[in-house]
Amino acid sequence: MAADVIDLRSDTVTRPTQAMRAAMAAAEVGDDVYGDDPTVNRLQQRVADLFGKEAALFMPSGTQSNLAALMAHCARGDEYLVGQDAHTYKYEAGGAAVLGSIQPQPIENADDGSLPLAKLRAAVKPADDHFARTRLIALENTIGGRVLAQAYIEDVATFARERGLAMHLDGARVFNAAVASKRAVADLAKPFDSVSVCLSKGLGAPVGSVLVGSRELIDAAHRWRKMLGGGLRQAGVLAAAGLHAIDHHVDRLAEDHANAELLATGLRSIESLRVRGPYTNMVFVDLPDADVAPLAEHLRSDGIVASAYAQTRFVTHLDVTRAQIERVVQSIHRFFASRAKGEARRSGS
Repeated sequence: MAADVIDLRSDTVTRPTQAMRAAMAAAEVGDDVYGDDPTVNRLQQRVADLFGKEAALFMPSGTQSNLAALMAHCARGDEYLVGQDAHTYKYEAGGAAVLGSIQPQPIENADDGSLPLAKLRAAVKPADDHFARTRLIALENTIGGRVLAQAYIEDVATFARERGLAMHLDGARVFNAAVASKRAVADLAKPFDSVSVCLSKGLGAPVGSVLVGSRELIDAAHRWRKMLGGGLRQAGVLAAAGLHAIDHHVDRLAEDHANAELLATGLRSIESLRVRGPYTNMVFVDLPDADVAPLAEHLRSDGIVASAYAQTRFVTHLDVTRAQIERVVQSIHRFFASRAKGEARRSGS
């Protein structure tokens, strides 16, 4: 895709910066399957320390990281409680059930992305051979860009401990949550037994996630990673990108949040749209069905790429500037002004 195209589909579309590419090119490497890639080891230790956990494991993807965590927590025939909208349930191809023989118990998310405590209590199965054994609660932060309230997470953790349940966090965008809430990621991670941390969403690395938790859990996840085909050899070239992202791309997430605010503010004056957000780096826009395809075409003609649907998500990120967001707002305004003129002509004829 051309470098001057504005791509708002996701914060996964970023390209490595020149400084990141230099770090990757200079990375010291070894064979990570043998555990002797020094750059991977540095990344794992860095992330474990940052999140206040004993150990960490570099993974090729967030999907594999979440799956290995679920399989480390749960045995065949166990279940985990998870939101209907959660990535681990809705967008990871049913891996927990298909590959882990783990039953998901989906729960409807509240408007703020949380799983209401009353619904969690009702979903836990009694100790009875008729039921799957409830072992784990899985939350996501951010979810749909929304930051879960830390007081709510603490309440869920208290409930989980009372019931002997483990806690897993899909923290694909946990750094966004940390920047938005002005909290350390270690504080956000503290209630959880495991956290999956994505390096390629928001932080701008080309590949990779890191799973953190206790040494025992990470040892178990290491075996599952092997079984899932996630062992990498000279992975230091990828780990170097992750280290660079952590060092240089966390605090700047505030710019993405500010750009999402600018986008939402700019679109709210268009009567045809219902704008929701911004939620950290995401803005959701409800479009009239008749406008979806024409708007997508109009944006493409203006050098703007978006996943246009009746409920469209715009995502700001490292490769999108404030000036480009202003350009997007102007383009969408032109589109709806043109549509309004066309409607006026038709109604007057």
